[in-house]
Amino acid sequence: MSPPPPPLGRPRRRAAQAFDEALDDADLVAARTALSQGRWQHTRTLLVQTGDDWDRRGHRLTVLARESYCAAWAREWLLAEPDSGDASALLALAQVRRVLRGKEKPARAREACATAADLLPADPSPWLGLLLLECAQGAEGDVVRLFEQVRTRYADHHHAHHLVVAWLAERRVDAGPDPLHEVYDFANWAAEQAPADSPLAILPVVAHAERYRTLAAAGHEPADPVASGHWVGRRARQVMKTAFDWWLEWEQEGHPRRLVDLNFLAHAKVCEGRGAEAAALFHRIGDHVTAAPWSYPDRDARTAFRTARAAALGTA
Repeated sequence: MSPPPPPLGRPRRRAAQAFDEALDDADLVAARTALSQGRWQHTRTLLVQTGDDWDRRGHRLTVLARESYCAAWAREWLLAEPDSGDASALLALAQVRRVLRGKEKPARAREACATAADLLPADPSPWLGLLLLECAQGAEGDVVRLFEQVRTRYADHHHAHHLVVAWLAERRVDAGPDPLHEVYDFANWAAEQAPADSPLAILPVVAHAERYRTLAAAGHEPADPVASGHWVGRRARQVMKTAFDWWLEWEQEGHPRRLVDLNFLAHAKVCEGRGAEAAALFHRIGDHVTAAPWSYPDRDARTAFRTARAAALGTA
């Protein structure tokens, strides 16, 4: 029997939410709306059209998978098309999200990801699902192994690199600030390995923010990132300058997760005290605020974003 549709109030609740991880992907938003009504055919068309654009595919699958109704409708799709790799990948990511919400057993999510990986051997998305799961609760060896499985299929996978940076940043936090921490080495290595036009050039900035998150949560940095000295050292400033110069030259208007990077870069420029550079980034971001890193370490992200934007644009 088909799962029931969501209550009629759901669209109003979505409008009231502070963040939309679909960002500016209008086709994804339309498919998500249709899926909420049980019309999975729109998602089918969306994923077919996405093809092997792996960053875009991973972005679309993970955003769809966040919805509470996704697993039910993915199963409905599989009943109609039992051999559909796209339906299996969607179910796998949805099962992972259910585990992270405490609604599913990890073994079932791992099994769903393995099934999708068998059906789609070239697709890194099922492995991205496993990486999401293991970064949240797995052993170190599993994270490294799964990251390599993603990289084997697509070496510059944006979301996977962000996950590993966030995971690495949490290591050895009790030792306090360490300019030689491994998260910085990993981010620099990944940026150097990536092609010249890859948004992984911003990864050292992401590493800096993720390390601040963990240090502030442990009491090693002030809870106000602007009051922290984390962004004003010589090394930090060089990282920010390199990333901003790259953005000015390449801009990456077509990347599905570019607004994630721009939020990290704008946050860094605010913390660095570079208001004019932050203003340029805020203009490009528009209203597409992301929870990370504006929420770090435990702030209201929407308020932090609006306050920083108003100060940078002179509208405070």
